[in-house]
Amino acid sequence: MAEPIRVLVTGAAGQIAYSLLYSIAKGDVFGKEQPIILVLLDIPPMLPVLDGVVMELQDCALPLLREVIPTDKVEVGFKDLDAAILVGSMPRKEGMERKDLLKANVAIFKTQGAALDKFAKKTVKVLVVGNPANTNCLIASKSAPSIPKENFSCLTRLDHNRASSQVAMRCGVSSDKVKNVIIWGNHSSTQYPDVHHAKVDVHGSEVDAYDAIKDDAWLRGDFISTVQLRGAAVIKARKLSSAMSAAKAICDHIRDIWFGTKEGEFISMGVNAGGNSYGIPEDLIYSFPVQIKNKTWKVVDGLSVNDFSRAKMDATAAELVDERDTAMDFLSQ
Repeated sequence: MAEPIRVLVTGAAGQIAYSLLYSIAKGDVFGKEQPIILVLLDIPPMLPVLDGVVMELQDCALPLLREVIPTDKVEVGFKDLDAAILVGSMPRKEGMERKDLLKANVAIFKTQGAALDKFAKKTVKVLVVGNPANTNCLIASKSAPSIPKENFSCLTRLDHNRASSQVAMRCGVSSDKVKNVIIWGNHSSTQYPDVHHAKVDVHGSEVDAYDAIKDDAWLRGDFISTVQLRGAAVIKARKLSSAMSAAKAICDHIRDIWFGTKEGEFISMGVNAGGNSYGIPEDLIYSFPVQIKNKTWKVVDGLSVNDFSRAKMDATAAELVDERDTAMDFLSQ
């Protein structure tokens, strides 16, 4: 058996973590041969709940799970980590402006970034899930200068999965028959789900998504807005935010970092925009199509961008620049 790896989940008493922890501990993410030490971080009032989560993990009797460490202390939570999944963030409350939300989260992710810098391995892979995910990820990365920027990413895989699923349902195929959809930009309602480069396997032959669907008005209208507003639709229906689907997307994202993407396929993740070939401002965490090999991602270059796509990509970049500038003001205070 391999040496155990240390995996941190923050917001570990919350809904998403409850759906996520079992999959990680069972071997769905890091492989069936990889023992795991799970570190669960949450705020002090949540520690009694966390004790219940620990009991349940113990009661699952999972052979790969070597230890579970519940804590509210960053020096315990961030020590010697191989992977950090930062789920916990300040949620938007009624009457709260986006600016207030940013301010609260800058404080959280500045602290967590500094803790990563001080206590985690320099090779740690960090996934930010807590919203606003792109900007929280940028703040964490800037607060951890000794850890490579490339080690930080934010979750747009849920949006990617939503887009793939919408295309699959429209074509009457299973979701594994759809590949290379792209989520550009921010994990917000300005994100741009793009299927200009997507392929659908229809009866064994690979067809461009536009040709498979044959409904350009839907692809440029309802398809985009459905993916953009899906999170809000789930909240309206469930009275709670996406948890099962978010946990599944986290598993997909981390598994692809660990084991790489399939040959000829790309997935979407929010990564550092430095050096991108798509004219996106550099100092952002922006969702691009990426391929991953040897735990290293690379933005897929050279994809054609038409005027429709260009406008959408620029609009979501403008929102991210605005978020970043607001966050940087708070960071410097």
